[in-house]
Order: sequence, then structure tokens, then C-alpha cells
Amino acid sequence: MANQSLTENQVIPDDVWQDPKRSPIDNIKQQLEKRAQTDLPMSGFSLVKADLHDINLVKKNSKQGYSLSHSDLYRANLENAHLFKLDLSGSSLMKANLQNANLHYCNLRGCNLLGTILKGAKLEHVQWGNELLQEQLAKKSTNPQQRKVLFQEAEEIYRNIRQAAENQGLFETAGDFFQKEMVMRRHQFKRFSFKRILSKIVDLFCGYGEKPLRVISFSIITIFLFATLYFFAGLSFSGDSLAFSSQSSLADNITTYFSALYFSVVTFTTLGYGDLAPIGIARAFAALEAFVGSFTLALFVVVFVKKMTR
Repeated sequence: MANQSLTENQVIPDDVWQDPKRSPIDNIKQQLEKRAQTDLPMSGFSLVKADLHDINLVKKNSKQGYSLSHSDLYRANLENAHLFKLDLSGSSLMKANLQNANLHYCNLRGCNLLGTILKGAKLEHVQWGNELLQEQLAKKSTNPQQRKVLFQEAEEIYRNIRQAAENQGLFETAGDFFQKEMVMRRHQFKRFSFKRILSKIVDLFCGYGEKPLRVISFSIITIFLFATLYFFAGLSFSGDSLAFSSQSSLADNITTYFSALYFSVVTFTTLGYGDLAPIGIARAFAALEAFVGSFTLALFVVVFVKKMTR
């Protein structure tokens, strides 16, 4: 259907919008705004290299925005575009220019964001989805080389979003994407390699420095674990031995366990008051806990300061 056959007030049919081989649409920005105002979903539109700068696709006085899902916006110019609450899920925004665009509350789940320009874009409350498109494809791929390339692309996209979020002052979002960036980098290492195992440990331990609560959780688990070991291995208090005994009452064993817990806390924090002392194998446990505790406390300070001063 030729574009010239449409009168000024006619809305271009969807089969024209969806045809990648169509002739150029005159006043494409105004025509797309007019199509959006029909309030019908827009799906599969071909908008490759379309000049849509300053376009207004905001659905006023509505809790739900317009839908432009599964569309091709490769290299489209969306600079300064108003896209508040727009549903772009499943679309290709590869190398699209979204500089200074308003993307608040946009749905970008399943989008191809490789090379997308996000400088100055407003990114609050964007729905990114749990995984990027490249990450999903990489996990499904059985080709090792293809998997590596897809993970590299995912890492690049996560880095791009993280940097854009930092520039917007969205530090919590930036932290989440930094962690995902590091996970994508980890997947590029050989399986069971030292680098990959070490990276996984760092992720579990502190989320690459973005999850201080993981350090606290690890500390609590460690303290209770060693307290249990001391409870059975035995401690010395004023020459008397404190340890689990089947001959003792439940109340006495509970009291002994709390004494072991107290000793575990002061050993982990390297306070060492000296009122309780390890005996036998408990000495080795105490030395190990003191080492783990000093390392963990130092790490927590680093992670906490990083989060607070970003």
C-alpha cells in the first residue's frame, strides 16, 4: 500500500508499519503518535533507523502506557523521546539512541539492548526483567563459542546500564547491575577453573562487594558453627571443663552452649577476654575462627564503606 494513498487524517495500517520493505513513511513521528492514540497495541513495527527524536508516546491520565512490543528499533533516533510507561518488551533497541529519553517505568523485558545509547536517559523504575536477552540465549546455547560471545555481550550491556544508572544517581540499581556484570564475566571463564571458582566464592560471600548482608549472614553462621564445635570439644573456665555431657541436665547443657556461643563471639571478633580458654582440638578451632573473623570483619568494613560512599 503506497503511503501517498493515505489522506492526512488516516491512520497507517499495521501491515504497513510491520513491513520492513515498505517505502519511507512521511512524517513518521507524527504518524506513530497518531497510531498510538488509537489505544490499540502496536506490535512488530519496523522502525529501523527511524528519526523519532522528541516523540511523545506518553498515555496521559492512565496507569498503563502504550504498547510498542516486539518491534525493531535498530539504530532508531529516540533522543529526548517521552516514553513514560511505554511497553517495549521483546523489542530490538540495538544501537538505538535513547540519549536524554524519559524511560521512567518503561517495560524493557526481553529487549536487545546491545550498543543502546543511554547517556542522560531517565531510568527510574524501569522493568529490566530478571535476565537480559543475551543472557537467556547464552544459557540455552550448546555452542561453547557462541555462549562466550553472548555472555560478553550481556556483560557489555550490564556495564552500559550500570554506568547510566550511576550518572543518574541510581546507586542501588547500579550496584545490582555491577553484580550481574561480574556474573556474566564469570561465565566466560572455563568451567571449574580457579578464576571461575574464586569469582563464585566472592559472589556468594559478598555479592562482589554489593551485598553487605551476605557478609553478616556468613558471620552469624560461622559464629554458631564454631560455638557448636566448642560445645562438643570443650572449653576451660577457672580450671573446670565446659562441654556437652549426656549426664548433665538439659538446662546445664543449654548454659554450656551459651558459654560456647559467647566464646565464639569474642574469638570471631578477636576480643579474647581470657575468661574462657579452648582445650584440646578446640584450640585449632579457635585459631581458625580468629583468622576467619578478622578477615570477615575487614571485608565487611570495605563492603559497607563502598555502599555508603558510592
